[in-house]
Amino acid sequence: MNNPAEPAATPEPLWRPGPDRTARAQVTRFQAWAAGHHGAPAGDPSDPVASYHALQAWSVREPEAFWQAVAAWFDVRFSAPYESVLADPAMPGARWFPGATLNYAEHALRSARDPARADKPALLHLDERPTLGQISWAELSRQVASLADELRSLGVTPGDRVSGYLPNIPHAVIALLATAAVGAVWTSCAPDFGARGVLDRFQQVEPVVLFAVDGYRYAGKVHDRVSAVAELRAGLPSLRAVVHIPLLGTEAPEGALEWTDLISGSPEPSYEQVPFDHPLWVLYSSGTTGLPKAIVHSQGGILLEHLKQTGLHMDLGPDDRFFWYTSTGWMMWNFLTSGLLAGSTVVLYDGSPGYPDTGAQWRVVEQTGATVFGTSAAYVIACRKAGVRPARDYDLSAVSCVASTGSPLPPDGFRWLHDEVKEDLWIASVSGGTDVCSCFAGGVPTLPVYVGELQAPCLGTALQAWDPYGKSVTDEVGELVVTSPMPSMPIRFWNDPDGARYRESYFEMFPGVWRHGDWITLTSRGTVIIHGRSDSTLNRQGVRMGSADIYEVVERLPEISESLVVGVEEPDGGYWMPLFVVLAEGATLDDALRDKVKHAIRQQLSPRHVPDELIPVPGVPHTLTGKRIEVPVKKLLQGTPLDRAVNLGSVDNPGLLHFYEELARRRR
Repeated sequence: MNNPAEPAATPEPLWRPGPDRTARAQVTRFQAWAAGHHGAPAGDPSDPVASYHALQAWSVREPEAFWQAVAAWFDVRFSAPYESVLADPAMPGARWFPGATLNYAEHALRSARDPARADKPALLHLDERPTLGQISWAELSRQVASLADELRSLGVTPGDRVSGYLPNIPHAVIALLATAAVGAVWTSCAPDFGARGVLDRFQQVEPVVLFAVDGYRYAGKVHDRVSAVAELRAGLPSLRAVVHIPLLGTEAPEGALEWTDLISGSPEPSYEQVPFDHPLWVLYSSGTTGLPKAIVHSQGGILLEHLKQTGLHMDLGPDDRFFWYTSTGWMMWNFLTSGLLAGSTVVLYDGSPGYPDTGAQWRVVEQTGATVFGTSAAYVIACRKAGVRPARDYDLSAVSCVASTGSPLPPDGFRWLHDEVKEDLWIASVSGGTDVCSCFAGGVPTLPVYVGELQAPCLGTALQAWDPYGKSVTDEVGELVVTSPMPSMPIRFWNDPDGARYRESYFEMFPGVWRHGDWITLTSRGTVIIHGRSDSTLNRQGVRMGSADIYEVVERLPEISESLVVGVEEPDGGYWMPLFVVLAEGATLDDALRDKVKHAIRQQLSPRHVPDELIPVPGVPHTLTGKRIEVPVKKLLQGTPLDRAVNLGSVDNPGLLHFYEELARRRR
């Protein structure tokens, strides 16, 4: 890359864990145990930073020893033993724990078999109304066992696909776990997806069962989904059964089964023992420029990766209440459900992130006593701009960690959380992807937090930043690559028999090395900075920059609500870089504000990346999981027809794209 980050004196951290917190952290205890049993480097209580980085280096250098240690530490039950840990380390195609059999749901429900925990809450659930519900471990296990038994009676067998058109409610967790218990393959979409967007996903995998709600409540309004479900039934000829979940109280449509009838039994739990690489679920890419990729993850790979993440990186345990604001259409819902693996109580919230006011998520944290709260960078910045004062207005005494993902958490977000939530707060900014259903870099409970930086690469993740020639760089912006396999990398894409689309997605730029499509900086002190997607890079006069860097500067200004920046290569060799801005209420894009924005970018970021134009827009289009869609907008501005530039079923507000389409027409 040609824009090395300026080396600087090591800044003071925003937060350091105290010695007691470091000593009791599960990653500290794991390291001490793994040193005695699996050859890990011993930790030094006086230097937790060096201790973690030594452990991380060992986990990458000796992946077989590390993942064997993870399996043993978390007491993974292999019903048939594995022949080796890693049969073939080449990517793609690495084979983990061949010969082993297990079941994800059996591990997720282990607390139900502990008499001391069976009656404690496994799930807390609420929506925009004030009532808080709970389901105990014993009751969750019973309902999962009953539903799994009914699925078997419907002829569902290992490998069959089971789908959910469901919000973030207990029914979705129960259906996922019952599906996994049977050895079938789970897939879900949130009910704010339109029927076309759901069919683009579900038609690829041909589910045999559909769990569907009649509607949902969001932002104080009722949203009926009866007609959408009818469209799904008509468009999915593979269905053998539809299960009706009447959130709005409607009657079941003709031929549909009633949810309550399927969870009323009390059979003994039965878990199909499946191979380590047996499919667990199918997740989907955003699909903005074509059909979404149907990404298949394995039971064993997700089990080990999520045990590592929830236990060692999030430091979750039986005394925690784990809340992440998410929907069933985003991988973070699957990750949230895996909080059960750590024995934690999982908090499910079905509603708008900002209703009835911007403080809504903090109200959920208070009401549920959440100890670990996950949200998005966008929500943190929205709270800062709205003047929300969480520590003043809510009882957040239980919270020890606030985690953030979805987009890079800007420095102002770190400072606001520290100042307005609590000073002794672990801020875990994390970055990963649907592709691995996990994090490449993020939280470590024993490390300091620096403003604007992720704490470290995750254990077992051979994370590097590479220049265009495949050279690893430090303190310099490069492509995020992973140079050795992780258990949760996809086992395949659905309907990709020769693996061509899989290889093209991750291994085309650097054969044999996973290229994720993010710009990152690995600092010389071991932290990670995320700069945004590399496929929407801004390249001015040979200097590359991620769009996230622009957003961090621009959206700090109170007059700017949201922004979108693209760099457009033009036919005459020119390069046009417009900045689209959504103005805050009462703001006007006059010359003074234009100058203010340009000055901020010039002074705080780069004089080469001052936009050519500032253009007010009615809104910024996003994927259905909330990510700004930069590449399709760039294609529109380059003259690509709308129907070829973007899959409209993947966009939260397709009507916004007509503005950009018309702008492109006028410029031509």
